[in-house]
Amino acid sequence: MIQYLYLGRIGYAEALALQQEMVELRYQGRVDNVLLLLEHPPVLTLGRNAHRGNILATDATLAARGVTVHEINRGGDVTYHGPGQLVGYPIFDLRSLRNSKGGRLGPVDYVRLVEEALIRVCAGFGVLTGRIAGRTGVWTENAPEKKVGAIGVHVSRGITSHGFALNVATDLRDFQWIVPCGIADREVTSLAVEITGKKEMPKLEQVADTAARCFGQVFEEQVLAVGSLEDLRAQARDREAAPGVGVPVRVPEEVRRLRDLDGAALERPTEV
Repeated sequence: MIQYLYLGRIGYAEALALQQEMVELRYQGRVDNVLLLLEHPPVLTLGRNAHRGNILATDATLAARGVTVHEINRGGDVTYHGPGQLVGYPIFDLRSLRNSKGGRLGPVDYVRLVEEALIRVCAGFGVLTGRIAGRTGVWTENAPEKKVGAIGVHVSRGITSHGFALNVATDLRDFQWIVPCGIADREVTSLAVEITGKKEMPKLEQVADTAARCFGQVFEEQVLAVGSLEDLRAQARDREAAPGVGVPVRVPEEVRRLRDLDGAALERPTEV
């Protein structure tokens, strides 16, 4: 199951702390796979492979615009987040998911599925997108291809964090502050720019609902909307931590004595 929650606009530091909280709860088995959907005030994030030189604006310019900068542990280079952009943070246990061959889902398979979900979101609003070989993300199909969705993830103990940014009605001028994802030979675009004809521009929450549905289709999981963050936390409080893969389990002392087992061996946690 995927539980999704639309949070509206929240600060980047708050969202980062929330991700860390959900990662731990997911690892403990106290929440299901969670998809956090939201937007941020203007912020630049630097992934593990980022080059500071890909930030083109001066510190003074960024400060004057109220833009914060965060160095984080996701993959990828420098990325911009801001109003009008749908940001998604899937907190998924890859051990609970399967690839097309029925095997356990790996990080690369996972990224390809996130791309597929975003491709379907764009198609739902009449914008045809696809992939470019060797470059992560989602791009318009017509040449010159323009990037509409960026992806950068982190996986630890089998749990994913960070995720994607889909330009819905983003002010594309803000991307002039950076070399997006370190790619200088491609422009960025948004659904608002690419939607043609008399189609009405969707609201961000509507795009979030579509994204949640597409994630359910691609990952072949039931999707359930959560009313609030407090509802999600209440659920976690009601669940006891269930031992899972990678969770240390000790044999109780009483059982050890009754079975006359080797106490020295039992002092080592067993991975199950």
